[in-house]
Formats: sequence, structure tokens, C-alpha cells
Amino acid sequence: MKILSWNINGIRATKNSLKQLLDSLVADVICLQETKVTRDLLDEPTAIVDGYNSYFSFSRGRSGYSGVATFCKDGATPFAAEGGLSGFFTNHSGAVGCYGNMDEFSEEELQTLDSEGRAVITQHQILTSDEKEEKLTIINVYCPRADPEKPERGVYKLQFYQLLQARAEAILQSGSHVIILGDVNTSHRPIDHCEPDKLEFFDENPGRVWLNSFLWQHPEQLTTESDTDVCQNPDVEQDLSTGHTEKKRLFVDTFRHFHPDQKNAFTCWSTATGARQTNYGTRIDYIFADPCLVEKAFIDSVLMPEVEGSDHCPVKASLNCRWLASPKCPAFCTKYMPEFAGRQQKLSQFVVKIDKNKVSSHNVDILPGSQDSSEITENVVPVAKPKPSQSTQKRAGTNQGGRNNKKMKAEQPRHGTLLSFFKPNNIQKKSSKAEEVDRIQKLSPDDQDAGSITQNTDVTDNRLNLETTPCNLEKMGEAQNKPQAAFWKSVLKGLPPPPNCHNHKEPCVLRTVKKPGPNCGRQFYVCARPEGHSSNPDARCNTFIWVAKIK
Repeated sequence: MKILSWNINGIRATKNSLKQLLDSLVADVICLQETKVTRDLLDEPTAIVDGYNSYFSFSRGRSGYSGVATFCKDGATPFAAEGGLSGFFTNHSGAVGCYGNMDEFSEEELQTLDSEGRAVITQHQILTSDEKEEKLTIINVYCPRADPEKPERGVYKLQFYQLLQARAEAILQSGSHVIILGDVNTSHRPIDHCEPDKLEFFDENPGRVWLNSFLWQHPEQLTTESDTDVCQNPDVEQDLSTGHTEKKRLFVDTFRHFHPDQKNAFTCWSTATGARQTNYGTRIDYIFADPCLVEKAFIDSVLMPEVEGSDHCPVKASLNCRWLASPKCPAFCTKYMPEFAGRQQKLSQFVVKIDKNKVSSHNVDILPGSQDSSEITENVVPVAKPKPSQSTQKRAGTNQGGRNNKKMKAEQPRHGTLLSFFKPNNIQKKSSKAEEVDRIQKLSPDDQDAGSITQNTDVTDNRLNLETTPCNLEKMGEAQNKPQAAFWKSVLKGLPPPPNCHNHKEPCVLRTVKKPGPNCGRQFYVCARPEGHSSNPDARCNTFIWVAKIK
């Protein structure tokens, strides 16, 4: 069986249909993070996918923010599921349970930690290679990011880690295997970072300190003395074959278990700098599992950098087990939501009232509920009515005339192209030929000469009108615009051509400072190549040029 995790960076931004995407990943359980869909934005094609049953956790504060979702094939249907880690918002049957000791968290903290929609838990029944039925709990998490400019988010992140560990250990103690997978938002070891030397106090990062205490490691993988002390502490027995410890239930980073020395194995890259082209990233997406399950069931755990569509790539694990699908989806399944369960009625049924007896008396089918009474009357066979009085006819004629006037106004031709506004209009009406002849005959010879001049003038005007065709107008416009274009080009010269970068001698790209501060809004030039390691000659060089301020 195959389990996959992917930070999809927006489930509604996929190029193909969601089913095509899920099928292309070739996995039985697909855990997605950062769906960026809240319940008000969830539509049926996203919630109900043929061949899968889905479980969503939504952010309760911000629309289109955070969110995780787990899609299980029908052959891997869980028998229990719930959203969140604390159970604070769980009010349905078929929950996973096993919440452990939550005394270190206040009720307000538990509510806050589960209010951003960062966890979905599904519990399955599996058949191991030795034909034993066992429980497997999959915890799909999207851990918070610590914003350096917001210290409170760093505290929130550590609390989320602690809550995740407490819940995972409680489920382990209940006798179930546990897999934790998702975007943990912390690179564990220096080998998991593109350039760890640039980070100050790499090992002292609070997220890495927690990972060191949470994950089982080989002694040669430990990076600090404190880690070595934990590993060699006789009070903490770490047995990978049994997975039991006296003080802690530790987990295994399955990718490093199978690929302990693989370098440049990253799962996240910056899209703003094009860092994926140079593989300048970090590994912050993991599949953790309890040691006992890793030892007897895991076949491999791999990264999938060839799969694009997000700033992250998927990670996948293969296990030598079989699913024992539940015959019925748990109550937390998305298909049981009222908006997708077929129990919600259309709004028109509550707003429009249709007299079915009246409509059926005319041998006409009942009309859609979206029609009002006037539309229903128009579609019903007319019934003979008494002859209206004369005053009624006058009022009807007036109303009919009003409708005709509105119809005539609606049928008036609209304006054509923009050139039609520049065509000369003949405002004066020309008289008929007979009237013109009579007028000329009555004039004196002098007046006739003047009339002939007028006629010649009209002819000249007509020739001018004939010559003012759309094509000629365009040519005239171009001739008039040439000096104007030259003038505006001389006034609005724009920025000069970009300078070349120092190393590659290629044109730089223009960037703008968006970070709040004294330089916010200023523009600068940098190398156009994607960001990469300093030793990579194909990566971006260190060219940086401020754009001079216009005085």
C-alpha cells in the first residue's frame, strides 16, 4: 500500500481536474496541506471525487487560508476520522479519540491551536505481512511557520508541536500504529538545508530542538552533545525493533531511514527566486512513523521532485501491508455535509409559491419554481374573458403604446465603431428634386448663379464626405499621431536599459522592495538567473544595484 503527502499550495489552483491529479499520484491515501479552501469556498467537484472519500479541516478565522485534506481510495476507507488534534471541535460520532494528557494547555489555547484547520486524523484497519489485523492512524498536519517579525507565531508553532506529540503518543499507547506526515515547516539536519552555514545558530533553532527530541536517530547522525546525551541516556531505551521507550515514544524519519546520506534532497523551493531550477531548497515535508511499523512494514520512502504544480513536491511511502476497508465512511466524511448530502433544498422552493391546482386545471405541466406568477400566466392556455369596456380599452391602448415605445427604443441601433464618431453628419435635410427645381426657377438670374454656386459647394462637400472613409480617417489619424508620439516619447523616456550583472554579463532584472522600512518602495537591479548555492556558476551572482532616485 502507498501513502503520499503533498503541500499543494491551493487545491483550487490545479490545472487538471482533481480526480486526474489524485489518480496521477498513484497512492491509496493522499494527504494534502495548505489547501487554501474554507467551508464557504468548498465546491462539490472538490469535495466529492469519484473513487475517493475525503476529509477536510478548515480554518475558522480566515477565508481561503491554511487547511488540510485527506483523500482515501474506496479500498482504503477509514473506520474513524476527525479534524484537529485536541478534539475541541469534535462533536460527531466515529471520532478517533485518545487525546492524552492536555493539562498543560488551557482551553483557550486548545481552541486557538485547532482553529486554523491544520490537522486531519484518519484511522484504518490493515493486514500486515504476517496476516495480523492491526490499526493504523494517519495524522495529516500542516505545521505553522515561525515568522521572525511576529514572535507570537514562534510560540504558537512550538505549542502546536507539543500538542501533536501528545496526541501521537496517546494514540500509540492505545495500541495503534501511527504515521505523521505533512509539512512540518522545519528542516531537521544540515543535510536537509541548501545552505545551513548561512543560518545563525542552526542547531539552536527551537523547531530543530523539538525534532531532535521527537525523532529516533542513529548516533552518527547526531549533531550536538545534548543529542548524544539523550541517545546514550540509560534511562531512555531506544529499541528500533520494538519501538518502546521507557520515557518517550519516539518516531522515525522514514526518508532518512532509507536514504541517510542522500544530499540535495529537498521538498520546498522559493518560487519568487526560481530556486527550483537550481535545486536551492529545504526538506521540510516528512513522513514519520513509529519504529515498530518502520521495521516490519515499510519498504521505502521517497521524494518526488519531478511532480510540479506547487512550491513543494510530494513525498511517498510504500508499505508491505493491505488495507481492510471499512464498509461505511465515518461521520466526518465530506460527503455527509448537508450541502453535499442531497438534503439541502433549493432557495426557490422557499421563496416562490405556485398554485399547482390552477396550473393543472389548464392541462399544463407544473412550471419551474424559479418562475413568478406573471410568467406562469403567460405559459398557461388563455381563458375566455368578458369584453372590456371603452375606458379599459383606452387604458390598455395607452399601456400598449408605452410598451411599444420601450420596444422601439430598445430596437434602436447602437453606435458602431469608434470611427463612426468622427464621420461628418449631414444635419440639414435635403429637399426633393421637384422642390429644388421649383425653387431655382423662381430665383432671379443672379440668384440662380448663387444657387449654382451653392449646388457646386454641396457637390464639393459631398466629395469631401465620400473621401472621408474609415481607411482615410485612420491614415489621417496616424499622420496626426506621429508628432504627438514623438513628443510623448521625448517627455516620458522611462527607465534606461538595465545594466549587466557582474559575473554573467547578462541584463539584470528590476525588483522593488516590499518589506516595510526606510527602503520600502525603492527599486533595484539583481542578476536575472535563479537563486542557488554560491558555488554554483549557473546560479544568481551577487550583483545588486540601486536605481537612482529621480530628483
